[in-house]
Amino acid sequence: MAVPKKKQAHARTAQRRAQHKIAAPAVNECPRCHSPRMPHRVCAVCGTYAGREVMAAAAGHGHDHDHG
Repeated sequence: MAVPKKKQAHARTAQRRAQHKIAAPAVNECPRCHSPRMPHRVCAVCGTYAGREVMAAAAGHGHDHDHG
């Protein structure tokens, strides 16, 4: 079994782990209402995808319960 000859320094380990960061999600502009949306997803504001309406437009604040 292969075994390292020297101990790896903490700085070297930290430099390698510095690249293990999460990337920000991609955000595109909706071609119809110009609101930000993720690519290949239905627009939550106007309810369109690929130039056609696929669901009713969202009303209010985005979820379906009452605050009262």
